[in-house]
Amino acid sequence: MSDRLLLKELSRYRIGTFAHIIYRNALLHPNKEGFVHGSTRMTYAEYNKRVNQLVNALRRMGLKKGDVIGILSWNSMQFAEFYGATMKGGFIASPFNPRLTLEEYRYVINYSEAKALLLGPELIEMGFSLRPHLPKIQHFIALETDTPGMAGYQKLLDSDSGQEPGIEIDENDPACIIYTSGTTGTPRGALYTQRRLMEDAKTLLIDTGIQPGDRHLQITPLFHIAGHTWFRAFLYIGGCNVILKGFDPAATLKLIQTEKITHLNFVPTQLVAMLGVPDLEKCDLSSIKFMWYGASSMPLEVLKKASRLLGPIFAEGYGQSESGPAIAHLSREEHHLLSQSNNGHRRLTSVGQPDISVHVRIVDTRGEDAKPGEVGEIIVRSEHMMMEYWKKPEETESTLVDGWLYTGDMGTYDDEGFIYIMDRKKDMIISGGENIYPREVEEILYRHPAVLEATVIGVPDDYWVERVHAVVVKNEQARVTAEEIIAFCKSNMASYKAPKSVEFVESLPRNPTGKILKRVLRDHYWQKPPAARPA
Repeated sequence: MSDRLLLKELSRYRIGTFAHIIYRNALLHPNKEGFVHGSTRMTYAEYNKRVNQLVNALRRMGLKKGDVIGILSWNSMQFAEFYGATMKGGFIASPFNPRLTLEEYRYVINYSEAKALLLGPELIEMGFSLRPHLPKIQHFIALETDTPGMAGYQKLLDSDSGQEPGIEIDENDPACIIYTSGTTGTPRGALYTQRRLMEDAKTLLIDTGIQPGDRHLQITPLFHIAGHTWFRAFLYIGGCNVILKGFDPAATLKLIQTEKITHLNFVPTQLVAMLGVPDLEKCDLSSIKFMWYGASSMPLEVLKKASRLLGPIFAEGYGQSESGPAIAHLSREEHHLLSQSNNGHRRLTSVGQPDISVHVRIVDTRGEDAKPGEVGEIIVRSEHMMMEYWKKPEETESTLVDGWLYTGDMGTYDDEGFIYIMDRKKDMIISGGENIYPREVEEILYRHPAVLEATVIGVPDDYWVERVHAVVVKNEQARVTAEEIIAFCKSNMASYKAPKSVEFVESLPRNPTGKILKRVLRDHYWQKPPAARPA
């Protein structure tokens, strides 16, 4: 009989923290595969040891609980270990978007007050360029390469035995800063505690029914709130995270088959790309139980096509960097409406009902509650939304009011509590005194057979002040004119909402998660507005 006090060991870390979850998985499921990246496979016992090694190494470098540690990398096994080390070491994780410019990095890294910065191989040269401009960074660590002038990640781990670090972690300790996407300008950091990250993971587990035997394909970047929450949920339940460095439609389909993936989280543009892969019907995707989409609106026509090919496995989530992200979701059961008549399809344009752990209201400019069918700003309250904006008290005060998070999203709801996003407050177009919501126009555009992708923005107009302008990516070999697009819209919606000008482009600007950067389009067109087409 063993004299190992396993149950006593399980109580080493406080419940309500990911330090406890990481250690629990290692004790109860030591040989279970928890992480896959390329040819590397890692059990939960191995993960716990490497996390400990990194925590101990960082402490020897002089870093202590409460210090901010930054990472600038694409998805990798080391990224997964970094999150574990910050959770277990009491550090504050600060993941940065790998697609920023030098000046943007200079701002956001200094704003974070990070004391150490971990760099992926593609970002090493950027790190050297930034070094003179980052006075608070004491340590630069190269994740995958031996780089002169930087500490080597693997050497740091090899210098430690992996003993438990013995750091007391509390559920209210700050754990992570997630930055807004930058689609609206300068990023702001949403600060989360251990408990808030745990509460959000629980919400996702309830929404999706993830089980310990399930396998998640980590497509969404780990620096993003959606990628982070899916990673956390599978870590929490003891499932397996199969990590893909960056999204590629063919590589994604291959991994689904070889790794028997059960769950995916993606944005609509990634689904469009996967549906366009040649010989898609020859792929064995039978292992998939659940496909969850979010971050931007899903065109109904794309969703119909995907459901015909893949079956009733779709669900939608709505949230943002500040909300945890869980706000609302449209369940897999509600997606069964796709097989019914068009009468039920309107609900599929909603983001569903509030999550079980979230209060949602829709209010007018005076803060009074809107009636069903009326448009207002969506405000939310939960136990997993951000604590504050990091080092920005004035912006925190204007965003968190009496315990409610003002999202900046405009929406409405029906008598059953289903929420319909109209658009971001800033994206609403006021043309000739009329409020026009781009998403409504975009839904019509996607019905046109020649349209592959589309977005709608407001551009300056001498007469209307602001006019509706459509930016369209055509299907290959499609032949269509701007006038035909405008006429199609007018035949399917109120004439004043239809585009007054159309621009055809090869591609739309996006952030790393696939969200269309309307700000980039607006900035360009407001500097030099496109010529109006006949309307």
